[in-house]
Amino acid sequence: MASWVLRLLPKNIHFLATSSENQRAGGYHRHHKAYGYFLPIQTRWQDNDQYGHVNNVVYYSYFDTIINHYLIRYCGLETGLLTSPMVGFMVTNQCTFHTPVSFPQVPVAALAVEKVGHSSVHYRLALFPPKPTKEPLSVDHHDFSDGFFFGHPKLGQFDAVACTTGSSVHVFVNPATNKPMGIPEDFRRGLLRLMRLVSA
Repeated sequence: MASWVLRLLPKNIHFLATSSENQRAGGYHRHHKAYGYFLPIQTRWQDNDQYGHVNNVVYYSYFDTIINHYLIRYCGLETGLLTSPMVGFMVTNQCTFHTPVSFPQVPVAALAVEKVGHSSVHYRLALFPPKPTKEPLSVDHHDFSDGFFFGHPKLGQFDAVACTTGSSVHVFVNPATNKPMGIPEDFRRGLLRLMRLVSA
């Protein structure tokens, strides 16, 4: 809805319009096509809580895993604090829970990049459970080590609707000063690769 139209509406109508737009975007973000990169996640026995499903806080570790996996594997992130020319500080995290998963399921985490700034990156994330079937998932060590991109046939083994969605923001800093620094071009190219499919 155009901003000049929103200014003319009463505040309660403005809220409803914005809420409707957010719901449409939220629905889009629960589907595979909103993401570019996928990584199977092996749940662990210790991930379950006393209610028999993965504890809420553990989902953040799954999201952290796919982000850093992609940065290391496809952007060249160095993880040694003493040798890396830059480090990423996670300054914002958000997670919305729709349906639970539990051990021993193997869901697939999904990653998209919404915005790349001078020193910051905005990520969109999701977790898709495996489809209910008696057959075991056909994922191997290559899938766990490399992940796969949108359009890969193995994505068909997972539900089309996410059980969890979220977002995160990284700010990259100089480790010697803890001051924000510009993202190198080769690193930026890896991030931009995940922006092409993000359009709600």
